[in-house]
Amino acid sequence: MELRTLRYFVAVAEELHFGRAAARLHMSQPPLSRAIRRLEAEVGAPLFVRSSAGVSLTAVGAVLLEEARALLDRADRARVRVAAAAGAATVTIGILGDSGDPAAARLADAYRRRHPHVEVRVRDTDLTDPTCGLRAGLVDVALTRGPFDETGLEVRALRADPVGALLRADDPLAGRGSLDPAELAGRRWFRFPEGTDPLWQEYWSGGGRRGGPVVRTVHECRQAVLWNGTVGMTLVDHEVPEGLRVVPLTGTPPNPAVVAWNEGDTNPLIRSFVRLAAAAYRR
Repeated sequence: MELRTLRYFVAVAEELHFGRAAARLHMSQPPLSRAIRRLEAEVGAPLFVRSSAGVSLTAVGAVLLEEARALLDRADRARVRVAAAAGAATVTIGILGDSGDPAAARLADAYRRRHPHVEVRVRDTDLTDPTCGLRAGLVDVALTRGPFDETGLEVRALRADPVGALLRADDPLAGRGSLDPAELAGRRWFRFPEGTDPLWQEYWSGGGRRGGPVVRTVHECRQAVLWNGTVGMTLVDHEVPEGLRVVPLTGTPPNPAVVAWNEGDTNPLIRSFVRLAAAAYRR
C-alpha cells in the first residue's frame, strides 16, 4: 500500500464524503474514487458503504483506518527523526489571542511527547490577523479561530463554541438568560483596525459595521467594555474579569476553533500537529 493512497483513504474516512475529501486533498473526485476502488481491490473487501444517505466505514474500513493512521504517523515520525538528526527539526506555531483553552494544553503535551527532539517556537498574535502570520511566513501552522479568508490556506475545523455578548455587569441586559443580536442594534461595539480580514471583522462585530473603540487584543476588548460600556462578542465559556458578564447570543453561529497551514506544505511536523490537534479538541 502506498502512503499516498493511505492518506487518500484517511481523508475519505474522516470526512465520510468523497467530495469534501477531494476538496481537502486538492484533487478532483474521480481520481480519488478510483484510488479508493483500487485500494479496495488490493485489500479484497469493501472499505466503505456507499448509499444515497452518504458514506460510512465497513468493519474492514474501520480496521484499516486505525492501521493507516498508525502507519502514516510512523512515516512522519521517521522523517522528523531524520530532520532532527540533521539539526533541522523546528516548527513555529502561531496562537491567536487568549491561549488558555485546556485543549491547547493537551495538544502541547501530546506534541511534546510525540516529538521530544523538535524545537517548538510559539508566536502569540493579536486579533488583527486571525491567520497568525501564516501568509507572511512568520509561522508554520496556526491554532486560531474563524472565519477568515482561506485563500492559499488549508483549514481544519477542530470544534465549534457558542458565543455571547460581552457586557458590563451593570448593563440593563446583563441579567438576561440570552439575547438576540437585534436587541443590541444601535449599541457601540469594540471593533478591529482597518485592514483586518473582512470575514473576521463582520463575524465578531455581530454581522454589521459598528462604531466603537478600536481594539487589538482580548485584554483591550474587555477593557473597552469595562471602561466605555461598549458591547462585544466572546466565547460563552471564557472566564471574564469581575465587572463583566457574558450573555449567550441566539441565532449567532458558534465560532470554529481551527488549525490552519499554508496550502501545499507537506512538512510532516505540520501533519502531525494537525492530527494531534484533532484528537486534543475531540475530548
